Amino acid sequence: MLSNRYQKKSTLIKRCEMASDDNTINIVTAAFVIIGNEILSGRTKDVNLFFLASELSNIGIRLEEVRIIKDDHNVIADTVRIMRKQYDYVFTSGGIGPTHDDITCDSIAQSFDLEVYHHPDAVQRMSVHAQKRNVELNEVRMRMARTPRGATLILNPISAAPGFTVENVHVMAGVPSVFQAMVKELLPTLKTGTKIHSLTVVCDLGEGSIANGLEQIQKEKPNIDIGSYPYFRSGIYGTELVLRGTNISDLEIAAESIRQLVLENNGHPTNKEDKE
Repeated sequence: MLSNRYQKKSTLIKRCEMASDDNTINIVTAAFVIIGNEILSGRTKDVNLFFLASELSNIGIRLEEVRIIKDDHNVIADTVRIMRKQYDYVFTSGGIGPTHDDITCDSIAQSFDLEVYHHPDAVQRMSVHAQKRNVELNEVRMRMARTPRGATLILNPISAAPGFTVENVHVMAGVPSVFQAMVKELLPTLKTGTKIHSLTVVCDLGEGSIANGLEQIQKEKPNIDIGSYPYFRSGIYGTELVLRGTNISDLEIAAESIRQLVLENNGHPTNKEDKE
């Protein structure tokens, strides 16, 4: 169950915290809803989560929850209704194609109590695209021009059929190449928060050797998120210790404490380059 920390009004609000240097940092949160029976059955492997999480992290938006749900009107509508009140942004993937099981548009409309119509701009863009490809813009293809009334379009430079936005909910295709193109179109329009940086210390010790000391460092550095991830490579047990936070100086201080902890336990700490 979500704590009260995540409960807020449905209007877009930036939550704020105080950094260790007393500068206010802005926190913008997001959730991702992956829609599709094909994902739940294992038939299709989702690759959109990794892309979205990376892109959001790069601009200071914190992806805090991911759900994979089935193709069901009520499940989609209820999930979006709940999550859009808990997070600044909700992103969805899947279910906006031309077939009978593409029900995301109608479900999002249900969630907001809106009617569905053929968006004029979507129709125009798809008409141009159809003419260029010399294909008929038939009734089935026209399903992809439907949006809840009042939605704004998320442009699709690949196949023209757009995604759409209703308030803080951004609805996109499930096909990875199209999803990625839509995300890139959408990112410049989003309000962003304070960027989170990361550092990684790798050591040749198992978690059990450093757990107590690591817990103490975490207590001393509550503004740093320290994650411990064990590995087994080439017959060697080890641990990657990932530090995440908004203040680079605090990260460096905490990382040095971890290096000393590893050395005190007869381990060998090394640094791993992070892209964040």
